[in-house]
Amino acid sequence: MAADSVRTFLHVGCGRSRQQDTTAAFNQPGWRELRFDIDPAASPDIVGTMTDMSALADASMDAVFSSHNLEHLYVHEVPVAVREFLRVLKPGGFVVLACPDLQSVCALVAQDKLLEPAYQSAAGPIAPLDILYGFRADMARGNLFMAHRCGFTRSVLLNLFRECGFAQAIVMQRPHPFYDLWLLAIKQGLPDGQARALADAHFPAEQRTAALADL
Repeated sequence: MAADSVRTFLHVGCGRSRQQDTTAAFNQPGWRELRFDIDPAASPDIVGTMTDMSALADASMDAVFSSHNLEHLYVHEVPVAVREFLRVLKPGGFVVLACPDLQSVCALVAQDKLLEPAYQSAAGPIAPLDILYGFRADMARGNLFMAHRCGFTRSVLLNLFRECGFAQAIVMQRPHPFYDLWLLAIKQGLPDGQARALADAHFPAEQRTAALADL
């Protein structure tokens, strides 16, 4: 494949994850991963924070992938980070983002299940408390980067990206056993069919019930 035909996605908050841990569509020969993280221990290509991506030029990325790190920011920092995503994207670029779904998690809290396992992960049982405030086991070991400082519901996430300048967005809300939101935000609008096809290519297959936002 010619080098000029390979597109680059910025893997924001990559941790120890690699390209194969992102989405099925990004895990293809036509995409190149650029790893970005605040923690030098993750050995990213670029060390930095979502609220200051000045190491990256304007309109330099074809896409941004961000999985479970927007919730680590304080509320007032979130729009700053989303506008940084918008700034580094090329005109035809897009964001794929995953984060906890507070609506489904809080349904468990309302049932007084704050400390009961919501699901089993590779790291062990995850309770609503871990989803809301950060994985306790990691924080107990000193990794306070794992603390959560804000959260989102479907409508809040959609409105956030709309207000920050994205032309179009699709969100998939997945309840038990996932308790997460998946968002596709497009810098410039696409016809509905193309936007949905792009979401289908990047969203997990399990419980794929994406709804196109009216932006």
